[in-house]
Amino acid sequence: MSLKKNFDFNNSWSIEKASKYFGLKYWGKDHFKISNEGFLEVHPSIQKRTINKSTLKQGIRLTDVIQEAKAKGLSLPLTIRIQDLLKANVQKLNENFKSAIKEENYTGKFKGVFPIKVNQMREVLEEVLSAGESYDYGLECGSKPELMIALAYHKNPQSLIICNGYKDEDFIRLALQGLLLGKSIFLVIEQFSELAHIIKLSKSMGVVPNIGVRVKLAASGEGIWSRSSGEEAKFGLTSPEIYETSRILKQEGFQQSLQLVHFHIGSQVTNIQTIKKATVEATRYYCELDLLGFPMRFIDVGGGLGVDYDGSRSNFESSMNYTLEEYARDIVHNVKSVCNEASVSCPNIITESGRAVAASHSILVTEVYDKISKSSIEPKISSKKYEPVLESLIRIYNEGFRGNLLECYHGAVQKKEEADNLFNLGYLKLSDKSLADSIFWKICHKLVLAHSDKKNTPEEFEELREIMASQYICNFSVFQSLIDHWACGQLFPITPLQRLNEKPTVDTTLVDITCDSEGRVGSFVDIEDRRNTLRLHELVENEPYYIGIFYVGAYQDIMGDLHNLFGRVNEVHVFHSEEEENGFYIEDRISGFSVNDVLNLTQYDGKLLSRKIKKQIDQAIEHKIIKPRVGIKILDEYTELLKSHTYLSN
Repeated sequence: MSLKKNFDFNNSWSIEKASKYFGLKYWGKDHFKISNEGFLEVHPSIQKRTINKSTLKQGIRLTDVIQEAKAKGLSLPLTIRIQDLLKANVQKLNENFKSAIKEENYTGKFKGVFPIKVNQMREVLEEVLSAGESYDYGLECGSKPELMIALAYHKNPQSLIICNGYKDEDFIRLALQGLLLGKSIFLVIEQFSELAHIIKLSKSMGVVPNIGVRVKLAASGEGIWSRSSGEEAKFGLTSPEIYETSRILKQEGFQQSLQLVHFHIGSQVTNIQTIKKATVEATRYYCELDLLGFPMRFIDVGGGLGVDYDGSRSNFESSMNYTLEEYARDIVHNVKSVCNEASVSCPNIITESGRAVAASHSILVTEVYDKISKSSIEPKISSKKYEPVLESLIRIYNEGFRGNLLECYHGAVQKKEEADNLFNLGYLKLSDKSLADSIFWKICHKLVLAHSDKKNTPEEFEELREIMASQYICNFSVFQSLIDHWACGQLFPITPLQRLNEKPTVDTTLVDITCDSEGRVGSFVDIEDRRNTLRLHELVENEPYYIGIFYVGAYQDIMGDLHNLFGRVNEVHVFHSEEEENGFYIEDRISGFSVNDVLNLTQYDGKLLSRKIKKQIDQAIEHKIIKPRVGIKILDEYTELLKSHTYLSN
């Protein structure tokens, strides 16, 4: 029999214990803390403690943000954007590369770009560009709409626009027009066929293009997104294609255009050794092209900088075994070493770090709407004589916990199976079957409680705890707001926003309000592995219980779908301010999709639907099925619902 080590819930509960269990001590990075009153707070800037380490600057209590948002007419679910965190992340990225360049006496510069695909929301893009202006921080785009955004928002002539992705002639022409406007735009060749289009259009427009080549490296990534890299990758040129590209560019008179080498080792790279290996290989390509006579200036290391979602600092899929400081130092050091060895000048370094910039700034807040529990019905046992199988279950329920608990469990399982078989054969009535099931689940509940605070649990009881976990029904859609959790098992930090000074007592999984069994969260971050349940607090009647899902600022905003037509949630943009009473102010609020909004997105017209309903109501009135006053009320309420929010209302 194997044992599983559990979190120690013994002894008294404390803020420190809550911080450890929910991971704030690890993934919080000093930005997310618990107040003495048990509320979760955001500290957008790393705080400086006083000499006696007794106080911190005022943080933002997330429940205060919720209350203010509600006062402004916004209901849950709610996306809270801490705009100061975006600024802090942009600054940290740039400052770490600046420091690494200084330490290494590196002769090139850092020229970061933000990949628009990570979060295309206008408010996010504006804040990123504002924070990065002094660093000449640019943009990366992978489609025509993204390039159109980049051209419109790009104002700093010293910052770059990197064009990745598949490109047709319209895409290429648009980029070349940007060059004519004086913007520093690079067309990165992803497929060999793009070269001919770039040459043809450049000649016809009289423009000298800036060209990069994406290398299909032998090195590959790992984890969830490993297939986006390596020799089987979707994008990039093989070494023969790169050599042929160089030959054609010289032949066509575009030798001065090729200035950049690009690679991408995958998203959320967990192991620093993978990054080092890929950087060395790509820099070899850079040096070879330089030695072939091309005026090489840039190496673009792509994205991949990880986010430590679980705080474990490991090479687990939801973490990374390196820091931002180490990432910057290793890239700068390895590029310099390879270039020095080849006697080639060091290039300017570009990163396309989007996840690390955007993830932490966005928090999805939902409210627990209801609870599903197998042991919700108390067994009503009388003094009458029951069927033998029921008598056995009652005996285990009343007496079984005095002996071996595992033996008690095995006996209960046997009798449960016997009761199921008797019911299926018609020998057990529904009343007896329901009593047998309610007794069995109460036995299981007692067994779970008996082991809940033990440091080590038998494997069977650990599985039983998962089976017995309550399902907390939360007012949101996994498919809209946590698409990566559903699609590829990405973990996100999840914690209640209040009562953190109270000991949680209920093992749970989270389910959304979609009519799809896949709309659930059943994996949670843990410092050692991953949890299949999350212990939360017992619900209190008429008291809201808020759950925060953190680090959802990368990809989730834009990749969510319209499953069940729920659509985008309400949103507030929060700035930290010591001058405000609660330490923050809401700069902007954005209403989520109304029913009519999502209907329009799926080619329905709300007015037409109302007319169709009115026609049916008129017929019902004509045939005296309903009275006219009732019919008018039905139509009015139907029309009013078209304007309402798609999610559950309180």
